[in-house]
Amino acid sequence: MRLRDTLLFLGYELGKLRRNPAWPLLGLMQPILYLLLFAPLLRAITPNGTMEEALLMFTPAALVMIALFGTLFTGFGMITETRNGVLERLAVSRAWRPAIILGRVARDVLMLIVQSLIILGVAALMGLRVGLPEIVLTLVLMAATGLFAANLSYGLALAVRDENGMSQVIQFFLLPLMLLSGLMLPISLAPEWMQAVAQVNPLYHAVEAGRSLFAGNFSDPSIPIAFVVFAVLSALTLTWSVRSLRRLAG
Repeated sequence: MRLRDTLLFLGYELGKLRRNPAWPLLGLMQPILYLLLFAPLLRAITPNGTMEEALLMFTPAALVMIALFGTLFTGFGMITETRNGVLERLAVSRAWRPAIILGRVARDVLMLIVQSLIILGVAALMGLRVGLPEIVLTLVLMAATGLFAANLSYGLALAVRDENGMSQVIQFFLLPLMLLSGLMLPISLAPEWMQAVAQVNPLYHAVEAGRSLFAGNFSDPSIPIAFVVFAVLSALTLTWSVRSLRRLAG
């Protein structure tokens, strides 16, 4: 029953996405442009100054960028459905209530994986060479990152229920999260106080784990730390969004 409800909502959300595919395509443009225009600039800070080294450094960051921008703004559509009464009618139906959230999150994660594969394809054309185990583990990590961001977005949408308010909250936290994650440049190049503050930024752990995976350094402690961090955060944000949906239904 629960799985069936989740799959029904997943199919419904995929249908809406199929009718309007512009948003995921536009979401790809920023990471691709960064790969094409910014990654070559990193050659100067790599040991041998090669493009492959620059891509090994920046491609994981581009994947985290997709996980962040591709899912953190998905809650805006839920605000519209809340205002129109659509979400409230779904919440009081016989369907398993968490399936309303899980169906949307599953759609977001599937879309994220497809986008990540496209980014990896572009990076491969530019000279990136990474093994299959590294790619698979990185995709799992990106899925966990997107799961957290999507649940956070839906929980925030149900709590704020206003596009302007939600936009202001996201914009307030987005820039420091990006700068302290090492998306653009490794945090190891930053001052010591920034390196210390970055430890509490979950995106920093995702970027560091992605770079360790791409380097084939599976024993690096950043990898299990990142998976544990996002497993815990995903569970917490999912619980928050489901409880917010229950409050909406009364």
